[in-house]
Amino acid sequence: MAGAVDERGNTKTDESRKVRPFGIRDKIGYMFGDFGNDFSFIFASSYLMVFYTKVLGLSGYVVGLLFMGARIVDAFTDVTMGRIVDNMKPARDGRFRPWIRWMSIPVAISSTIMYLYFVRDWVYWAKLTYVIVTYLLWSSFCYTAINIPYGSMASVISSDVKGRASLSTFRSVGASLAGLVIGLLVPLIIYDTDAAGNQVVKPVSFTVTAFIFGVFAIICYGLCYFLCQERVTFEKKEGQRDNVWDMLKGLGKNRPLLALVCAALMLLLASLLGQTMNNYLFLDYFKNGKVMSIVNVLSVAGTLLLAPFISGIVTRFGKKEAGALGMLAAGVLYLVLFFLRLKSIPPFMVLLFLATVGSGLFNLVIWAFITDIIDYQEVVSGKREDGSVYAVYSFARKVGQALAGGVGGFVLTAIGYVSEAPAQTEEVAERIYTVATLVPGVCYLVVFLIIWFVYPLGKKEVEKNGAILQAKREQK
Repeated sequence: MAGAVDERGNTKTDESRKVRPFGIRDKIGYMFGDFGNDFSFIFASSYLMVFYTKVLGLSGYVVGLLFMGARIVDAFTDVTMGRIVDNMKPARDGRFRPWIRWMSIPVAISSTIMYLYFVRDWVYWAKLTYVIVTYLLWSSFCYTAINIPYGSMASVISSDVKGRASLSTFRSVGASLAGLVIGLLVPLIIYDTDAAGNQVVKPVSFTVTAFIFGVFAIICYGLCYFLCQERVTFEKKEGQRDNVWDMLKGLGKNRPLLALVCAALMLLLASLLGQTMNNYLFLDYFKNGKVMSIVNVLSVAGTLLLAPFISGIVTRFGKKEAGALGMLAAGVLYLVLFFLRLKSIPPFMVLLFLATVGSGLFNLVIWAFITDIIDYQEVVSGKREDGSVYAVYSFARKVGQALAGGVGGFVLTAIGYVSEAPAQTEEVAERIYTVATLVPGVCYLVVFLIIWFVYPLGKKEVEKNGAILQAKREQK
């Protein structure tokens, strides 16, 4: 049974279960949750490939196999975690918040031990074993156990459509701030120039940076836990517990979820492959690794500049409509970069910044898509499956992450990239430029087509589903 909620998304329950009204405190707390997540996620997405290839000396092909193989494990751990949070009996502090309290330290520790620089001196089989064990521990278990409850929690912090949209915005701002910190500081810390003028990495800096980011992640998770409040409760009825196969069959008929899953695959492939390849692009094409700090700041700046206006944009145009047009703009601008073949950094950065404004618009609203899909699933099936819906989407994002890392590793090998070489040939550098611009451009355009023509939850549909569920809960 669900607790009734008022127009502000607050549960109408008995006096003993009264909670404070939904407001800015929850939004800031939810922002810090993604800030904490991305101290490990963005760091790994952007620099783990660099650590594996340039510090440990593994080939891009081997790393690609690791990233893609780990997603097979995620197919089980993500869905299992979603079912656990959906079916567990709520604790005193809620159904989702306890996982943030339980898993914050394990996430920080597992992320840190992925970057132990002294492993480079181990024999090859020991290095490979270390990489497999530590990556799976972080990605498939610890990170899964905190990210799925955290992402699902938005649907119970508020039931109001506008409130959820604001949570999505603040979550994206949190990710952008983490990206800003990581993007600004990490290149300055890990990259250096050797006596011959080649760009090199500093192995010890990876370990130190990972440890510091782990500490910051724990602080951010703590702020998320104490500032957020679960308000909407959904008690499972006796006999309602479905098996995983029944759940997957039900979600397999959810058109909005399937469309967003496909879009997520393309989105993550484009954005994370772009982040990964940019490291090699500026090291080996532009011959300036430290300028990545400026590039990363500009990449985040677009999202942060849009954030104050996103509520008005969504209210006027709708999440689907605004997000799709943002993807269209980003795709076109990346293709312009591809055809121009720029040799100068400033004009490249200007066009890259404009492209990230478009992708930033989509990222600011994408998490609100999930809560809309959760509502849609309840309307059509009568079942509330927050964790399961989010788990399926989370798995899709991890597959996209794996494709980015896997394809990135395979592409590096295919284009002739040599991990041990102090510098790459001009031909290899040109190929890096092609991958870093053409692939994101095409993928972003595919995301636009999926969201605009396949994803059905436009502005009117979302408002209609919200009204149906509001009336349903007020009757209970």
